[in-house]
Amino acid sequence: MSEILGSIWWLLVALGLLITFHEFGHFWVARRMGVHVLKFSVGFGKKLWSRKGRDGTEYIIAAIPLGGYVKMLDENEGEVDERDLELTFNRKSVWARIAIVIAGPAFNLIFTLLAFWLMFLVGMPESRPVIGEVSGIAASAGIRPGDRIVSLDGETTDTWSHAILGLITPALDREQVTLELEQANGRVSEVLLDLGQLGSDFKEEKTLQAIGITPWRAKLPATVGAISADSPAYHAGFKAGDLIISVAGENVPDWAWVGALVQKHGSANEPLTVVVERSGGTLELSVTPAKTSTGVFSNRLILGISNQAASTDLQAQLDRAYFLHQYGLVGGFKAAASEMWRLTRSTLGLLGRMLTGTASVKNLSGPISIAQFANSSANAGLSSFLFFLGAISLSLGILNLLPIPVLDGGHLLYYLIELVKGSPVSEHMQAKGQYIGLMALFGLMGIAFFNDILRLVG
Repeated sequence: MSEILGSIWWLLVALGLLITFHEFGHFWVARRMGVHVLKFSVGFGKKLWSRKGRDGTEYIIAAIPLGGYVKMLDENEGEVDERDLELTFNRKSVWARIAIVIAGPAFNLIFTLLAFWLMFLVGMPESRPVIGEVSGIAASAGIRPGDRIVSLDGETTDTWSHAILGLITPALDREQVTLELEQANGRVSEVLLDLGQLGSDFKEEKTLQAIGITPWRAKLPATVGAISADSPAYHAGFKAGDLIISVAGENVPDWAWVGALVQKHGSANEPLTVVVERSGGTLELSVTPAKTSTGVFSNRLILGISNQAASTDLQAQLDRAYFLHQYGLVGGFKAAASEMWRLTRSTLGLLGRMLTGTASVKNLSGPISIAQFANSSANAGLSSFLFFLGAISLSLGILNLLPIPVLDGGHLLYYLIELVKGSPVSEHMQAKGQYIGLMALFGLMGIAFFNDILRLVG
């Protein structure tokens, strides 16, 4: 229940921020173009709150938080007093109308840039693309465990997300890609990865698996290092140096499994059986986990133990694989712009391939998936939530620029036609376009909802 409430809460926070920023773009530019704004609404449907400002604009928060709108004075939507004709949207030049319409998506891009900039100022914990195990196409190309992907076709790959984004497009197109690799000893080499060998059943969401690459993961021994005072583990009799063998009867391969199994089998009200190895023998301990808050509506079960410090060799591997992606004011802005361009190019490429059938429409996500991502990123920390906000804002900006009537891109298409033919698109054609646009939009939403449901039941 707490996860559901957390997902809903963070979805509302995210959508509230992004919709407000998007609609404010329309509002701000409209005011500067001399257009009177009648309503500024965050959400659709029934009004939950409204107030009329001194500027004559009614500010609204509505019940359905899946969008918003800015209603401007327009002769096409009702009679207008002759004294106010110069304040109407429809009487403005086509270039002024284009500026007003494009301002919403433009503000989404500005929001993305700011979110990524703040993320890099705070610092984002990242993992470098160090390879754990290889098989199939990757092994045939000469990629070996421990190699780090330095670049793909000359483009630097600082993180695993960069590497995956760089591999998806050539994988979909079955192209060859040149990888620059760095071995643990610092030696650099190049290999040619032939993605034309991928089978017809290739799914882009499993790109690494299909190529035969497994990211390197630290495997710390499940050895207890320190025990917090007055913690569940302290009262249960845990000792520093205990090697955790199993939790609730399930084997513990390494330290990462300890927390996962406590969440899986534990309860704040029921004792949990943990078997440890101590002084050459095994000992069964009974411990009742404590619940600690990790967010507004989220919590986690803890025992109150930390792992033993890594060995010198393992620490060197950890330092090579994990880092804090952080920059100063100027460097952060450059990194944010680069990250935004990388994601924009990837998103547009994926959308284009969805239209041609090369990529699957299963990549579309609806509000359920977005809510889950919002909750998990918020619980992961400020930098993760900022990345989530920036990525969603970028997606909204790109989506709104698609030439679909009812979206901003559809209006822009009408105005471009008006520039070419010298007169506005007829009301009859606009009405037909609205109908087609609504059908297309509902179709996209239906696919996204269906994908969400499949992810839930899968």
